[in-house]
Parts: sequence; structure tokens; C-alpha cells
Amino acid sequence: MSDAFDLLIQNARVIDGTGAPRFRADIGIQGDRITGIGNLNGRKATRVIDATRLVAAPGFIDAHTHDDRLLLSDPAMAPKVSQGVTTVVTGNCGISLACSPSRSAAIPPLDLLDADGGWFRYADFDQYRRAFDEAPAATNAACLIGHTTLRAATMDSLDRPATAAETGRMRDMAEKALAAGAIGISSGTAYAPASAAPTEELIEVCRPMSQLGGLYVTHMRNEDAGIVDAMEETFRIGRELGVPVVISHHKCVGKSNHGRSSETLALIERNLASQDIGLDCYPYIASSTVMQAGRAKQSNRVLVTWSKPHPELSGKTLSDAARALGVSEDEAVERLKPAGAIYFMMDEADVQRILAYAHTMVGSDGLPHDAVPHPRLWGTFPRVLGHYARDLGLFPLETAVHKMTGLTAARFGLTDRGVLRAGAYADLTLFDAETVIDAADFDHPAQPARGIHTVIVNGTPVWADNASTGARPGRVLLRSTAG
Repeated sequence: MSDAFDLLIQNARVIDGTGAPRFRADIGIQGDRITGIGNLNGRKATRVIDATRLVAAPGFIDAHTHDDRLLLSDPAMAPKVSQGVTTVVTGNCGISLACSPSRSAAIPPLDLLDADGGWFRYADFDQYRRAFDEAPAATNAACLIGHTTLRAATMDSLDRPATAAETGRMRDMAEKALAAGAIGISSGTAYAPASAAPTEELIEVCRPMSQLGGLYVTHMRNEDAGIVDAMEETFRIGRELGVPVVISHHKCVGKSNHGRSSETLALIERNLASQDIGLDCYPYIASSTVMQAGRAKQSNRVLVTWSKPHPELSGKTLSDAARALGVSEDEAVERLKPAGAIYFMMDEADVQRILAYAHTMVGSDGLPHDAVPHPRLWGTFPRVLGHYARDLGLFPLETAVHKMTGLTAARFGLTDRGVLRAGAYADLTLFDAETVIDAADFDHPAQPARGIHTVIVNGTPVWADNASTGARPGRVLLRSTAG
């Protein structure tokens, strides 16, 4: 190997992803690896970046995405690389593009990935992975397989528990996906296509992880009045399988449940003594998913993000949409379907308490195919860095970076990612700590963040000068491997 670096980042404020204090250093990159950190004065390099005014951090890892299709249909991944994300965890909430039948387009919430159905063409995970390898994206991807997707692929009716034979077919599909590189299995029992699945079905479908490894990642059955029971179910599944569990987008929804995060975090803390538990959250008081009457009733305000029969109402409030249709809000919910919505239903104190919890990772839960998406799609990570860490002082910048890098890499078993050290993969984000902030809001949700200088994936810049570079160096990452 030549003594010259391919890329030399000089005089950066290094926040290495471990939570340790920042320090000044140069970073040398050769190929796809970091090969030097420290005083690298006098070393030659093909390209040099002066980072005197910048923080150099590991590339951010989005712990919770629905980017399965975006990786293939828009591989520049602008909503993610523009905010410093270099790896996305896909297949969440029981929804994955891999292993899905063509009929998935007619089944909410699977339609969040593709309401028209043309992308539901990957019968197994190996096919999906090959499609990515043949046409890589700008970011890396670590992929979960969705339990709801497996149900749609094996059952003629989703409003009942699976039979033993159906469970066996789902288990076989899950085993094949895990062997081909999926990092775990997700569930979304809060949604109708999976709500009829008993705990025993979930355990049996996930059984291959006991031997092959992987995580059980769940949009739990309930996030309001029944949240504790839903958490207990999640913990039971992890214990019986002997696998780590991750609670997706942890929150307490509805006014009657505001403040209960003290209770739920204490429950997690007690159970951590006996099992491996993780969680993620996004830094907003509004959620977003398919249009649901129950969620609309729990919300202070509802925004329509897309509607197949009424696309002209995307971006409108539900009350404005109801007036435009000349019906009640309850009737408007039904007339807009299939549709998506943003629901203002959480309390800021809960959001901050959950975000500050030591084991909480950052995940955007962005929905890239919504006509008018939630601003979390473009703004999550800069919002944590700028609004919560710098402006509110919720935690130090080093802690914020750890929550979106080292903590997440360790949780999902992504070896040599999420940290800046010699030998690690060269996934980096350079940002201005004084100016970094989300620009996306609910009125203008598709706005690149401010203060993100350069984003590097596997040694190759993918975002610079506030634009995509056109490079596509991303890879499918495997759990507990070198990637």
C-alpha cells in the first residue's frame, strides 16, 4: 500500500462516536478504510480537506428507516446523505420490500413503500440484495425482514392467526433471508395485517434467529394505554428466543399517556439487567404513517401526506380536507384512503426524556414516498445536533454523535462502523457545530439541512458543496461481520 492517502482531512475536531471528548487530529483515508488518525503533517494525499472549522464524526447511522425502495429507485439518497447519514437500517415496522408479493401494494402499511406495486418484485432477500449490489446506492444498508411482509407472502387472509403450516413457511422464508444477510426480523403488530398475530406466531417465525443470530425489532402492538403490556410482550419474545430486541420509535401517544415515558424507561432499565434491549426515537412530537381513524382521534392536528383518490389534498390538514370534500373528519379519513398522515400526538417532555435516555438511538422513521413527507425524512440528525444538543443543551455534542453512530453500530452488530479509528471503515460526516440545524419543517419538509459540509461513504465523498457528488459506494452490511 502506498504511503500517500487517497484523502486527508486536516485539523478536524474529531468526535469519534464512542462518547469520548473531542480532540484535534488529522484523518487519513486509503481505499475504504481510515488508516491514520493523529498528527499527519507531511503526509501526501491525492485530496486534502481543511477541516479547521469543522467537526469530523462517524457517518450517522439511521436506526429506523423505510428506505428499502429509495435505495433502488433514487440511489443518490439525498434526504439522508444531505443530513450526514451514511448507513440506513431498513425493513422496519414489519414492512420490507424483500420477500414481498405483488399484492403488497394493496395492503396498508406495506403500501408506504409503493402504493402502485411495481417495486414489490423481490421474492426473497437474496434477490433484493443482488439488485442493490448490481446498482449500489450512495449509502450503506443493513436490512431487516418484515413479519407483515412474510404474512402477506404466505397467508390468504391476514385478519387471523397463521396456521401451523403458514407459520412454518414464514419461518423458512425468514431463515433463508437471515442466511442471505438480513440482520433480523421486524414486526408491526400495531397495524391490522399483523395485529391478529399472537405472540406465539411471532416467536416461531423468528425462531431461526436463535441459531443464526439477529435482532427482533418491533413497532409494538400498542403505544398508548396498553404500552406496558406491549413492552412485556416484546421482552418475552426476546427472552424466549435469546436475541436482542429493539423498541422502534419509542413514544407515548395520546394526551392521557403524556408523561408515561418515566414509567416506560424505568421498565426498560429494570429488564436490561436480564436481557439485551435497545430503542430508537425521532426528535419530533408528531408521528407519520398510513391514514388511521384511531390515530386521527388521538391527535391535536392531522396533516394529509398523500392520498391516492385525492392527491390534490396532500399537504392539507384533515379539517381542511374534510371541508373540501364536504364531509365530517371521520368520513374524510375513509374517503382519503389509501392515504398517509402526520399526527401531532406526543408531548415534548416525553420526547426529550426518551431522547436523553442513555440507550436511545436516533432514527428518522422518514417515509420517502409520501407526496408531502414528515420533515424528519430530511431533518432528524441535524435537529438532534443543533436544536437538542447545542441550543437546548439536552446533552453534549459527543453524546448526540454517539447516539447516532457508535451506539447504533454496536446495537445492530455493524463491525468497524460508527467509530473513527485506524482500521475502521471510512464513513464520515464533516459538519459545522455552530451552524448545523434542520431546515425542513412541516410547511417545507424537503429541505436539506444547514451546516453539513462533506459526507463520505466507504472512503468516497457522496455529498459536498450542498449537493450530491453522484458517487454510489454503498454496500449491504451484514450483522457481526466486517461489512
